[in-house]
Amino acid sequence: MTCSECASGGANVFGTRQAKSQLKRYRKKGPDGTTRMLLNALTAEGVEGLTLLDIGGGVGVISLDLFKSGVTAATEVDASPAYIAAAKAEAARQGFADRITCQQGDFVALAADIPAADIVTLDRVICCYPDMPALVGQSATKATKLYGAVYPRDLWWVRALRNIGNPILRLMRVPIRLFIYRTAAVDAVIRGSGLVPRFHRNAGYWQVVVYARPV
Repeated sequence: MTCSECASGGANVFGTRQAKSQLKRYRKKGPDGTTRMLLNALTAEGVEGLTLLDIGGGVGVISLDLFKSGVTAATEVDASPAYIAAAKAEAARQGFADRITCQQGDFVALAADIPAADIVTLDRVICCYPDMPALVGQSATKATKLYGAVYPRDLWWVRALRNIGNPILRLMRVPIRLFIYRTAAVDAVIRGSGLVPRFHRNAGYWQVVVYARPV
């Protein structure tokens, strides 16, 4: 999946062509490496009978996969109308139309009206959002049991790639920017909501984390 919960520009950058391409890839190969890693970590914690809030959910890969693992209902929030349409269509194709609810827009702006869920996920979303404390803080409070995220590692070469990539995006007039946040800062915001770490793994550019709310 891509960074599809951009504060501005996401609806324009992640359009119909990108949605069709990602859906085609998903149907052929399933979830990609880090998404699969996140899904495996969540299912290892137990997801049967739980609900999901997937922020920046793209074409719905996390929702669709977790339905097959026992999740009963999912809410997907994404900035892109094309991704929302693709997620709805794919859920219907797989027989899950009655189990998914989609909302288009910026999660932080919509957060007050979005109900909590047992599981909250942000797969490659934090890296596109300019206000990490707002996004992570508000999303973490929505998680009643599990919180999972994939976001860039806090390393010099990752920052170097960001420093190269953003000027290129600006020259191409692409209305998004890449953000690399300190791992300790992201972790502090998540822990500040009362969640505790359960899983962490590095995978090249990315890190995959799962937190749980103590019972």
